[in-house]
Amino acid sequence: MLKPCPLKVVGLLVSPAVLVACGGVGGGDEWPSSVKAVADQAVENQVFVKGGTFKLGDIGRPNGTPYMVLTDHALPPVEVKVDSFSISRYETTWGEMEVYYEEVGRAHLYEDDYTDRKYLNASDDPMSPYYNRKPARVPNYYEAERYCEWLSDQTGLPFALPTEAQWEYAARSRGRNVPYATDTGEEHNDTYLQRPREYIDPSIPPSGNMLSHDSGIMERRPVGTYPPNPLGLYDMSGNVAEWTQDWFEEDYYKHAPFDNPSGPVGPPDPEKPEKTVRDWAGKGGGFGGGGTVFVRSGVHVEAPGTGFRCVVNRPERIN
Repeated sequence: MLKPCPLKVVGLLVSPAVLVACGGVGGGDEWPSSVKAVADQAVENQVFVKGGTFKLGDIGRPNGTPYMVLTDHALPPVEVKVDSFSISRYETTWGEMEVYYEEVGRAHLYEDDYTDRKYLNASDDPMSPYYNRKPARVPNYYEAERYCEWLSDQTGLPFALPTEAQWEYAARSRGRNVPYATDTGEEHNDTYLQRPREYIDPSIPPSGNMLSHDSGIMERRPVGTYPPNPLGLYDMSGNVAEWTQDWFEEDYYKHAPFDNPSGPVGPPDPEKPEKTVRDWAGKGGGFGGGGTVFVRSGVHVEAPGTGFRCVVNRPERIN
């Protein structure tokens, strides 16, 4: 298991030396490079979320207008119940995915395709966009799903991708009426990665409380760089967008069940199978409410470039 780093991010500015030494909040000076270490860390990083009821969807601004103005996919907000579960405090990293690919021998499936191959990289260089403590993006939905299943095999715990109801309930700290999954519920975007692009430099100290930028640029911050939301979860607004296990349906909220909704039983259009992706701030969305925690849209299951985190579907604490 990782040795705890004695230095934590307590403000919005942290020296690059601290980030390199600690790899973001909760890191150690040794990156887990074995299956057991990754599995142990996955269990340790789970945050318990007590279940309850909340309004899933765009609950609207105080003046009654919706946050999202480009689509109505998050309307109408619907009251739902979510059972207790645990969720990873961090997005899955390049380093963790590297251990997984090596263990299951699946990397060769993508090595001949340039687009897919770039999502297999991992590096121990903190200046690399593929630094092992930065959030990974995977070649398709199925590798995210299989990674969580692999953790189940290693730990005996019911790891899985979150439903979008679980994801939003946790992002909003058990359903609070906030538009961003940050420490304050507001967006203070890091100026890092903003134009002009030639000034991108990973040694620049972080600012603000989240990072939202164009998904075409691979560079991101190490997980745990910004303050967590009140539940202790990092980067649920920003860094990378995240897969959920739900099939995507534009008007799903109009008929979503009250008890633990988990999306349609299959893709509404079998010719275009899409899963629901959350945290579009991680893809750089910001215009028209596109960076808020309510945004949901479908991504083809074979499309590369989205990140993820796993949950444990057990109603009691696991650590």
